Amino acid sequence: MKIGNIEFGERPLFLAPMEDVTDIGFRRLCKRFGAAMVYTEFVSAEALVRDVKSTVKKLNISDDERPVGIQIYGRDIDAMVEAAKIVEQAGPDLIDLNFGCPVKKVAGKGAGAGMLQNIPKLLEITQKVVDAVNIPVTVKTRLGWNHDQLIITELAPQLQQCGIKALTIHGRTRSQMYTGNADWTLIGEVKRDPRITIPIIGNGDIHSIEEADQAFDRYGVDAVMIGRATFGCPWLFSHEQLTNDQKLDILEEQLRINVEMIDEPRGILHTRRHLAATPLFKGIPNFRQTRIAMLRATTMDELLSILEDTRKIL
Repeated sequence: MKIGNIEFGERPLFLAPMEDVTDIGFRRLCKRFGAAMVYTEFVSAEALVRDVKSTVKKLNISDDERPVGIQIYGRDIDAMVEAAKIVEQAGPDLIDLNFGCPVKKVAGKGAGAGMLQNIPKLLEITQKVVDAVNIPVTVKTRLGWNHDQLIITELAPQLQQCGIKALTIHGRTRSQMYTGNADWTLIGEVKRDPRITIPIIGNGDIHSIEEADQAFDRYGVDAVMIGRATFGCPWLFSHEQLTNDQKLDILEEQLRINVEMIDEPRGILHTRRHLAATPLFKGIPNFRQTRIAMLRATTMDELLSILEDTRKIL
């Protein structure tokens, strides 16, 4: 499977772009354990154009995580085009356009999945970004705004006509947010459409390599993107069976990387989300107080000490 000139091989697994999750430390770990493609946290086009420092920092990528994509979102055509040009200078392997984020502060303002209510504008943004940069442009979106507007089967060929090099489809509508079950039937329908020649990447409710394989077999997608199931589980992409000790080593390494790459307070904050969600600690009896202490730790040494104490009961 290829996106532009980027070769991924057969049945590649991608790490989904996720706000406050796919920082550089987490991306590097997922890459090490088999993620064929990783993406930055999504980047506000308007904040990037205004040179907001916290947003600009999200453009930092490293060669050991390639191929890597930077995802942008926004509702203003000129800002999206200008942001794409800025992103191109950061040196990613591709630019992804977010037309799928369902959260109110994004979609409610007409960006992300909100663009599904203004298809002419969505297509204009896509076309103008494709024309403005010299690296592959891809799109991530949903099935439609709600179940009365399941437009993806007609939208996909239109997006392809704009010149995008791949399309990722999350199998939910905006109105579903992240509730209910992802519906892959329309993803499969898009993939089987004889008009479609670009890679189709399926996304939604994939929790393991085995489930990804089932999606490849059943729906014929070119790649599978995995999101929330990776929280605290960067080894999810690996076929290797890791011990609990090895998994804890990985989480401790993630903490050290985040502190080194960001700073201690924010590095700890980024890591906490993964420690709260990791399946490694699930099922441990009487773990509540330890979990609370873990999520209240304010220094790396304190958090590492708690993790080492936890090692004894894994």
